Amino acid sequence: MPANCTRVVDSAVGCPEIPIIVGSGNARVVMWPGNNAQFRTFQIITLTAGARTIRLHHGSDAVYYVMSGAGSIVDLVSSEVFPLAEGAMVHIDAGDAYEFRAGDGQDLKILGGPCPADESLYADLAFREGH
Repeated sequence: MPANCTRVVDSAVGCPEIPIIVGSGNARVVMWPGNNAQFRTFQIITLTAGARTIRLHHGSDAVYYVMSGAGSIVDLVSSEVFPLAEGAMVHIDAGDAYEFRAGDGQDLKILGGPCPADESLYADLAFREGH
């Protein structure tokens, strides 16, 4: 696909999951090298109440937007916990370790990811899907 081409991706159809959730929820890959994204990647991460992501860290910066719900992001180096609510945005510097947590009584839905791609997030997908 040419670099100047626009493509619409339906995040409800055909988006593979990556295994980054502990507890109930999912992480669907919307834009990634497997569908020819070159400069930006993102996932839709849905955590049900009490769930969290695994420890995440990337060689590049990452940005996330809280689509709905409430929870927190944890800086795994300093152990600081920062609350998140609908409409919040988070920037993570390259190399920083973090995890997202849904609140005890709330689900959390987040859109975002590293830029450029962190190929390690997609290693299993590349093998399974032949990309």
